[in-house]
Amino acid sequence: MTLIFAHRGSAGTHPENTMDAFMEAERVGADGIELDVQLTKDGEIVVIHDETVDRTTNGKGYIKDYHLRDLRKLHANYTFKKKFFNKQRIPTLNEVFDWMKDNSLICNIELKNSIMDYQGLEEKVIQLISKYDYSNRVVISSFNHYSIVACRRLDPSIEIAPLYSTGLYMPWVYAKSLGAKAIHPNQKVASDEIISESMKNGIAVRPYTVNKENQLNRLFNIGCSAIVTDYPEKAINMRADL
Repeated sequence: MTLIFAHRGSAGTHPENTMDAFMEAERVGADGIELDVQLTKDGEIVVIHDETVDRTTNGKGYIKDYHLRDLRKLHANYTFKKKFFNKQRIPTLNEVFDWMKDNSLICNIELKNSIMDYQGLEEKVIQLISKYDYSNRVVISSFNHYSIVACRRLDPSIEIAPLYSTGLYMPWVYAKSLGAKAIHPNQKVASDEIISESMKNGIAVRPYTVNKENQLNRLFNIGCSAIVTDYPEKAINMRADL
């Protein structure tokens, strides 16, 4: 069965990377959530996609220049198109992990360190996973492939997966060279052949961001390992109908 990961939580219907979005993913029956992590000025792991707070909050500036106490004052769903949600704060990874104690969701953590060089991000994330004993519930991904290899070296028990958005020759071979058990390609570069060959070679495939019905149908029909979508409820209903 193709697993369904909620991209930044249920980002199509709820403010991305907020606890509301993650709780909605759990409510609709998603198999997992995907989220993004960065470091504050005082070294705290926070869950937000962009390197700045400008797009999603009522603040301005880089995450790296904020202390956690000031970041938490911002309105994390300020720019979301629907205004009926309670004011949401930018969550910490610790907060998400606390909430995960009461469910069985898989958590795909994307390290947002391709643009910003967050010193110690890998170590801090690995330490928190160890603290909560979530090594069997977490996948670490990044466009920075050096970073995920560093994570594997820190703790080989945690699954890693390279993110990529352009064509990659024989990606299952590349994944194995990193010590990865999965690939996370943009769905546009994940052809049926690439998916089937990767899976035949023991490499799971979890394309992103799969929102359109024709895209979902294609991936469900070929038995893709998992998909990452902004609309997990729609995907779950479509999967059930097949």
